[in-house]
Amino acid sequence: MSNRPGRPRLPLDLTPKTRADLESLSKSRTLTAALVRRARMVLWSAEGLTNTVIAQRLQTTEPLVSLWRRRFREQGLAGLYGESRPGRPRSYDDDQVAALITKTIGSKPSNATQWTVRGLSAETGISKSAVQRILALFPVQPHRTRSFKLSTGPFFVDKVRDVVGL
Repeated sequence: MSNRPGRPRLPLDLTPKTRADLESLSKSRTLTAALVRRARMVLWSAEGLTNTVIAQRLQTTEPLVSLWRRRFREQGLAGLYGESRPGRPRSYDDDQVAALITKTIGSKPSNATQWTVRGLSAETGISKSAVQRILALFPVQPHRTRSFKLSTGPFFVDKVRDVVGL
C-alpha cells in the first residue's frame, strides 16, 4: 500500500476454499444481486483494489464497500448474507393463526353456509385485514367445497336413469 492519507485497510487473507466459495457466489445467476455484489467486493479487496476503485466498478459508495469488507473480516462468508432487519413484531402468534385456520376448515358459522372474512374476524378477534392475509398465505378457500350434492327434486331418480341408462 502506498502512503495514502486516512486509515490503513486491514488485509483480507483468503484461504483457497473461501476464495473458491466467493468466486462461486460472485458468478451465481440464481442468488440475489446484492449477495453477488458483496462477494465481488470482498474478492477485489483481497486482490488489493482500493475501496474507491471497487465502488466505481460496482457503482456504489466507498462506505458500503468498507462495511462489507469489515463484516467479512469479522464474520466470514456468513457476514455477507446480512442480518435480519428489525421491524414491527407480529401481531398474532402461531396459536392464534392455527386457531383461525382450524375454525375455517373445521366448522361452519351458525347463521351461514360458509365463513366470511368479517365473520372469522369477529369470531377470532383477529383484524379483518389480517384474516384476509392469513387466508391468502395458506391456500384456504372455505367457500369452495369438494363434495357431491344430490338433488332433492322429485324426478331426480328418473333423470339419472335417462342420462346414465340404468
